[in-house]
Amino acid sequence: MSHLPLLSQLRTGIRGRVIGPEDPEYDAARTVFYTGFDRRPAVVVRVADAADVARVVTVARESGAELAIRGGGHSLAGHGVTDGGIVIDLSAMRGLEIDVAGRTAWAETGLTAGEYTAAVGAHGLATGFGDTSSVGIGGITLGGGLGFLHRRYGLTIDNLLAAEVVTADGERILADEASHPDLFWAIRGGGGNFGVVTRFRFRLYEVGEVLGGILVQLATPSVIVDVLAAAVEAPEGLAGVINLMPAPPMPMIPAEYHGRPVVAMLLVHSGPIEEGERVIARLRGIAPPVVDAIRPMRYPDVFHAEPPRPPRAVGRSLFLDAVDHVAAELIIESLGSSTAPIRLAQFRVMGGAVARVARDATAFAHRDRAMMAFVCAGFAEQGEAAEHEAWVGRLAAELRQGEPGAYIGFTSDNGPAAVREAYPGATGDRLAAIKAMYDPTNLFRRNLNIAPAPVAAG
Repeated sequence: MSHLPLLSQLRTGIRGRVIGPEDPEYDAARTVFYTGFDRRPAVVVRVADAADVARVVTVARESGAELAIRGGGHSLAGHGVTDGGIVIDLSAMRGLEIDVAGRTAWAETGLTAGEYTAAVGAHGLATGFGDTSSVGIGGITLGGGLGFLHRRYGLTIDNLLAAEVVTADGERILADEASHPDLFWAIRGGGGNFGVVTRFRFRLYEVGEVLGGILVQLATPSVIVDVLAAAVEAPEGLAGVINLMPAPPMPMIPAEYHGRPVVAMLLVHSGPIEEGERVIARLRGIAPPVVDAIRPMRYPDVFHAEPPRPPRAVGRSLFLDAVDHVAAELIIESLGSSTAPIRLAQFRVMGGAVARVARDATAFAHRDRAMMAFVCAGFAEQGEAAEHEAWVGRLAAELRQGEPGAYIGFTSDNGPAAVREAYPGATGDRLAAIKAMYDPTNLFRRNLNIAPAPVAAG
């Protein structure tokens, strides 16, 4: 199919950059975080503002072209790029208005977590945004927002005050508790199913010096059980990422440990430093540290560590209440059986402020669980995908306990079962009804997709 009609339509009335296959920057423009996705859109529009977004949405709707939305581009399923369709690239929309006295900020959705955190951190303030600098604030907010501050201050969506959204009909609307409250409820956890968010208004907290960094210990079943139990029982100021994985060949890890199973933690304690020292001391005491880089630092400095970037990755998320000795043994054995260059079972403890919000207050329906787990394999060769997908699926199924659940930011599965796990019962029903109101033709479908509820006859 010729790309010329879409290109000609979009080169009219767009303030941003319209990039087609003949443009020299096309290959860079179609590349997302996981570089193994080799999709060729008809056009990439690096939008300048909400008016550009509305124009592109209108062209996509009227032409029937598939529409992909990219912020940071970290989707495990490659949702930020499409074959033959249109990509809205938000990366040029980086406006940020900080109200220091009022403790709020308006942020455009092209910003990354690291950029936002550094800017507001200059004022000693923070909003919780995951744990990776290059992740876009749009995707992590719309999915929920587990990070370094969620146990103390809640998920990112719990600190979202308003959003400006371009809906499927090209309308630009403000959604908050008073205006379009149904849409505001849905975008807090429902992903990109309901429109393109161009700006968010967030609540800010005073977060200055924290105790944070990396702690690595050799993994045994007892160490895994004790570390996760200590993290669950810790004061709400402690949060972070606990990875069970073969030790990577990083300079900070002594060579004799490379490839051996370790518990690798990236931790932040956002309460008083003295309290943090006591909390971290309990974790340090579980096993002799292989690496101990925990120290006082400014909160934005926590985001300087970036994870490895494999060309492709497959993953499954689930929610757990505890990890016992049997599960810990299973994880170690399973890590040894995988051939993926990067393989891990990852845990983020919840509780605290996350659990104090009612389950039905937002579209994130898993607030009563103790932790979110993520099983992931990163690899380079496309031909290996089925093997690594099978390994991820087996381990995730064997770890699963209680009510099924999934966190949309941490899954490469786009199937209906994953949608039901992410949005169970009444949550899914309400989202489908709201989808039918704001996107009845499912224009926004390159995501963990919620189908519009059927329109009742009569």
